Amino acid sequence: MYNFEHSSDLDKTSLLEIIDKSQDLGEVLVRGSRNTLKVLDYNGLQLTIKSFKVPNLINKVVYKFFRKSKARRSFEHAKILLQKGINTPKPIAYFEELTFFGIRKSYYVSDYLNYDFSIREVFMDKNFPNRKEIIIQFTQFTFKLHEVGVEFLDHSPGNTLIKVNENGAYDFYLVDLNRMKFHSILTFKQRMKNFSRLSLEDDVLKHISSEYAKLNDVTFDKVYSSMSSFVNQFTSKNEFKKQLKNKLLFYRN
Repeated sequence: MYNFEHSSDLDKTSLLEIIDKSQDLGEVLVRGSRNTLKVLDYNGLQLTIKSFKVPNLINKVVYKFFRKSKARRSFEHAKILLQKGINTPKPIAYFEELTFFGIRKSYYVSDYLNYDFSIREVFMDKNFPNRKEIIIQFTQFTFKLHEVGVEFLDHSPGNTLIKVNENGAYDFYLVDLNRMKFHSILTFKQRMKNFSRLSLEDDVLKHISSEYAKLNDVTFDKVYSSMSSFVNQFTSKNEFKKQLKNKLLFYRN
């Protein structure tokens, strides 16, 4: 059994063929423990296919009956973002392979984005060309997200891709879209907390705080203090998880 939705670029037969071909063909961009990302050429279309790992028994049932799958959420969130004027690779389809017990596999298909770099590279390299301006424009991009009510829960450095357009300006694109909330209004606290996963160095944090304060018409100190607090909380929590994981591995061995 299957469940799917696709854009006008594809028909059902083409979608099934793409999913089938992606098992053995295509260039692997990312192969992780949770998902695999491939790029595949299909009849002149360059596509990105994200396959999500087979969920455990409980999640198989949850994703079939109670909650939308990661693939479906990615597809639907991409459409909402584009409607709100936020760049993301064009959504083509989602596809779910179903069994009696629930979802077995799921896939999200989008246009391939030939981007130039991610915001992670800008944050990490203090000598990155035009670094401060890119950070300022990234802040403006994030502010726009917040203004249109988007709370991107995976707002980490690897999930904002940047393409330099023919005029030399920077276009920002969101990827990895399955964890996202939409609001009529984001509170100041929600806005500041949304920067926590970026794990910002202090110089980057100050650039972002300065620009966001201007855009949101609040003081630099208010933004910097709140944003720093959330970044530090997230970093400490992550460090604790890593230490706990290492201890568990040590005792197992």
